[in-house]
Order: sequence, then structure tokens, then C-alpha cells
Amino acid sequence: MVDNVTPLDERLGYLLKTAYARLALRVDAALATLALTARQLALLSVIASDEALSQIEVSARLGVDRTSIVAMLDELERIGLVERRRDERDRRRNTLALTASGRVRVTAAEKARADVEADFLARLDEDSTRRLVAALQALAASSDRRDHARA
Repeated sequence: MVDNVTPLDERLGYLLKTAYARLALRVDAALATLALTARQLALLSVIASDEALSQIEVSARLGVDRTSIVAMLDELERIGLVERRRDERDRRRNTLALTASGRVRVTAAEKARADVEADFLARLDEDSTRRLVAALQALAASSDRRDHARA
């Protein structure tokens, strides 16, 4: 248990923000050894999951503005991790693909991220970890549906 509980310690937003900030610092440090950021890894992981996605589709999956994606893709292409390819079925459309170097880097980065997450969650038993992840997934999914309904 934590001593000196403050009113903030009972606020969901504060707790989520604080836990995320601590996790993000650890993930960023682990990914820095691979010359990547967490945002870049998220982008690379989406591309790795389906190599026929366009920039617009990737930005929609990540919930990130298209202009931000372009700048990130330009950098990832410059360092040889991603390539843009002309879609064979629709010559007006470009798809994104990982290069061989990109696949190697994503594999290493995902392992580093997973190791950090496992260490971060080590205070929780396996059942508590599973319940936490399931609860966060449910909240993210319900928020996503509501956000889309408002748009």
C-alpha cells in the first residue's frame, strides 16, 4: 500500500497519466538503444501488421493526423526502415512496406518494448495483469466508438 495518499491518488486520469509517464520513460530509454521512438515503433508495427496499407489507412489506424504521419514516414524512409510502393491495382495509391532492415529493427524493438512492459507490470500477478489489460482494452474500445459517433 502507498503511504501519504493525496486526493489526486484517487483520480483515474491522474493515475493513468502517472502510470503512462513512468512506462513511457522506460520504453523510450529501451528504444533509444535502437535509435527509435515509441511513436515510430507504433507506426512501424502497424505497417508490419499489414504491408498493403496506404498512408491514410495507417494514420486512421493510429488516430494520428495525416501530416504527422508523412513527416514520420519521410524520416523512416530516409533511414531505410520503410519504403513507399506504387499499388499494383491502383497506380494513384502508394502502399507502405518495411524493408528487410525495418523488419529486423521492429522485431528487436517489439522485444525491448515487451520486456519493459513485463518489468513494469511485475508488481502485479498474472491475473491482475490480464484484468488490467482487458479493462483498458474495453475502455479504449468504448471510447473509440463514442468518439466516432460524435464525429
